[in-house]
Amino acid sequence: MRRRRGRPLDGWLIIDKPAGMTSTDVVNRVRRGFDAQKAGHGGTLDPLATGVLPIAFGAATKTVPYVMDGTKLYHFTLRLGETRDTDDADGAVTATSDVRPSNEAFEAALPAFRGDIMQVPPAYSAIKVAGERAYDMAREGRAPVLEARPARVDRFDLIDRIDADTAVFAVQSGKGVYMRSLARDLAAACGALGHVTALRRLRVGPFLEAQAISLDKCSPGDDIPPASPDLLLPVATALADIPALALTEAEAFFLSRGQAISLVDLMGRIPGTADPDGGLARAMAGTRVIGLCRMSDGMLRPERLL
Repeated sequence: MRRRRGRPLDGWLIIDKPAGMTSTDVVNRVRRGFDAQKAGHGGTLDPLATGVLPIAFGAATKTVPYVMDGTKLYHFTLRLGETRDTDDADGAVTATSDVRPSNEAFEAALPAFRGDIMQVPPAYSAIKVAGERAYDMAREGRAPVLEARPARVDRFDLIDRIDADTAVFAVQSGKGVYMRSLARDLAAACGALGHVTALRRLRVGPFLEAQAISLDKCSPGDDIPPASPDLLLPVATALADIPALALTEAEAFFLSRGQAISLVDLMGRIPGTADPDGGLARAMAGTRVIGLCRMSDGMLRPERLL
């Protein structure tokens, strides 16, 4: 059997992504910098965007879906007066307008974009249409027809008005919400045209901007030793937002072998924030994370063991 190249590392690295790179470019550079066998990212950022990009190594890749389901926090800058085919500054101008909404107009329009909304993704996105990526179709001049999709926006606020052409917004959202679409649609709701010129992500689930490190710190050159594993956060850090459920060693033993446990036996230990009807719990034996379990039909069942 062919040996996989690189070191078998496990854990999370939080990168402050620079502008001008794809998320995949960052993963590849970090994997080389650590000489790691396996790595992936916890939520794509556009090339124009900066900020929190969690990188998972080894066993941490098993927890990527739970990170991507977590709360996201963004700041974006809306430039008024133009639409672009990509809905951001990297695209070509498709239309112009002299309309410049007031702050009061923005404030009046914002409530319609909060809560559970329907959103049409940007034409330049990774959404698949009849098996093809929308951005591939758009680049070839075949405008994709994209349907509106459910999205959850918990916060959408105007936080700065730099000048008549430029406004800055803060957004807290769930999975799969496009900031470019929010910017485009908010401008349209005010009778204007606009696109994103700057986008920064400040949070992904439990990972915060304060934890992010420069890409240069963990991608040494060819003649420099690999980056230190001491920079990595534990695999279980990704699960910090999921309610913790304390198990005995015997319960942990049975659970780790795929057996379910009756919720009756766990009465008094089930966290108040956990949903016993289909919710997730982080199974713990002391300080050790056993894995993620789903509560349903009166039973606790293993879903993702670590």
